[in-house]
Amino acid sequence: MRSLALALALMLGLAACGTDTTSKDAGADPSQSQTAGDATDAPASPTDTPSEKRTEPIVAETLRFTAKTLEDNTFDGTALAGKDAILWFWAPWCTECRREGPHVAKSQLQNPGVVFIGVAGLGETDDMRDFVSDYEVGAFEHLADLDGSLWQRFGVVQQPAYAFLDDAGKVEVYRGELGDDGLAERVATLTSN
Repeated sequence: MRSLALALALMLGLAACGTDTTSKDAGADPSQSQTAGDATDAPASPTDTPSEKRTEPIVAETLRFTAKTLEDNTFDGTALAGKDAILWFWAPWCTECRREGPHVAKSQLQNPGVVFIGVAGLGETDDMRDFVSDYEVGAFEHLADLDGSLWQRFGVVQQPAYAFLDDAGKVEVYRGELGDDGLAERVATLTSN
């Protein structure tokens, strides 16, 4: 009986050898290596501090996505390549996101050379549209991330969060509120590169 259990364990172990158990985005280039801090890795622990900073290169696959806007148009993520851009991850019911809305709107107006994109999740499309209207953040595009795939793509596990994409292909992800001064500081850093 003991030898049968040992043989079974050995067969199961050999069957698993060479099997890739990591998940990759559809169409990902298998030759593209990922580091522990890569934006396409699994999200960080929710216990990370809100102001934690992660810096890593954007792999080409990170921007290869399409999403629906709140107006039901198609947005192609590759349009962000080579540009300074800020993705603001928010939810329509989020109190912190409501506080951040005016800061994001102000920053977008003050920085016309930076592409701002809202990435709304964890809610219904009608609620997302109401949020955009109520908090006056309609001057830039918002994506309806109803399945959470964009949040996952950028390692976002809580809102609000930001992904700062520079024109050289780097991304910095910040979790938590930034406020007016914090956002202005990070936009200045983004555009100085």
